[in-house]
Amino acid sequence: MNDQDLTKYAAFILRVSLGIMFIAHGLLKVLVFTLPGTAQLFEGVGFPGWLAYPVAFLEIGGGALLIAGIATRIVSVLFIPILLGALWVHAGNGWVFTSTNGGWEYVAFLIVATTVQGLLGNGAFALRSRSSQAAR
Repeated sequence: MNDQDLTKYAAFILRVSLGIMFIAHGLLKVLVFTLPGTAQLFEGVGFPGWLAYPVAFLEIGGGALLIAGIATRIVSVLFIPILLGALWVHAGNGWVFTSTNGGWEYVAFLIVATTVQGLLGNGAFALRSRSSQAAR
């Protein structure tokens, strides 16, 4: 196994891990906090409440696309503004995520990991068309 193969597997592991994490956060907004409750939270931190709906949709749908390996670079780029918004919300709470109202270190890590995923692309075991495979 060469370095190029290992990079493909590393991108796969990162892609699936991020996908699972984004789905979990999206489902938390829908099933636990509810979308109206999440909208209220968004309003409470200064964002328009209606943003809760596309954010939850992107987290669930985008997470599923990441797991499948479909449009990985595009989905990763679409997550960056959401994560920057979360970073803005948590920035005043201190570094550690266990701080009151959550710190910013986890969100900062997710920004870096999602950026790396966008740069790496699909990796191994991705669902993609034959034409995109030929282009690689």
